[in-house]
Amino acid sequence: METVCLDNSALKAVDDYCEYRRIVGDDDGGKLFTPEQYEEYKRKVLPLRLNNRLYVSYGVPGGIDCKLIGPETQCFCTHRYKQHKTDFEVVPSERPLALPCQVRGCHCPAYQFIPQIGPNPVRCRCKHLPQEHSEATGHLCKKCTFCSGFQSSYACGCGQPSSVHQTLVETKLEREARGRPIGRDVPYAAMGGLTGFSSLLDGYLALEAGGSDQDREDGCQQRCSASRIKEASTKTALIHCGLEGNEVGLRLKDGMNAPGSRGRVLRRKQVEGIPSES
Repeated sequence: METVCLDNSALKAVDDYCEYRRIVGDDDGGKLFTPEQYEEYKRKVLPLRLNNRLYVSYGVPGGIDCKLIGPETQCFCTHRYKQHKTDFEVVPSERPLALPCQVRGCHCPAYQFIPQIGPNPVRCRCKHLPQEHSEATGHLCKKCTFCSGFQSSYACGCGQPSSVHQTLVETKLEREARGRPIGRDVPYAAMGGLTGFSSLLDGYLALEAGGSDQDREDGCQQRCSASRIKEASTKTALIHCGLEGNEVGLRLKDGMNAPGSRGRVLRRKQVEGIPSES
């Protein structure tokens, strides 16, 4: 394997390109902007992102955010979130807010998260994958005629079925009103709901520190109660067994010390064929 060594100037060039790609995304049409075009792009677009950032999450209305959407998170149409429209000069007032796919030839009208099991997306009740359904509204199956639209029997880690989950697109003010973390302002494209490293985990595994106390209580109260009950039951059982063992031991001890007990033990051993001790 060949080792490639880069000097400081080359390393800075790599960092600059990564920064460029995170800011511009696919808006350059595959051809790098000139330095002048890049500065003009940032002057025009960055204020929009700082003021009109959209936070995207997946969960049950009124519950925790089961999944926070990032730039690489796939949509039902198989394209990633960063390939959908995410920048608005003026955020539309209608809700739910639709973020259509911008890939040529794709008919996806709005970004919609689809859960995955490992590397594979969940299947519909008709046993076909999401990409075997239409990306248009309704998601009718292309492989069978009896499927009325994509519906999965998948149950989320929060315990609720996928049918009661929805993809939520909200503004900074709307997210703050729900008591959810908004993170710091960043210039990067299609950041969605990511506000920190913990955002990469599923919501039932790690609630962000910026979340409300009510969310933490809702997500952990049942598990904590079950753990306390189990621990108390185990301690009670051990104490109960210990008391019973002590009681039996005392009874045996008292019985062995009782008058005539030695003779009864010897007779029992003779009947059962057990050699008696001398």
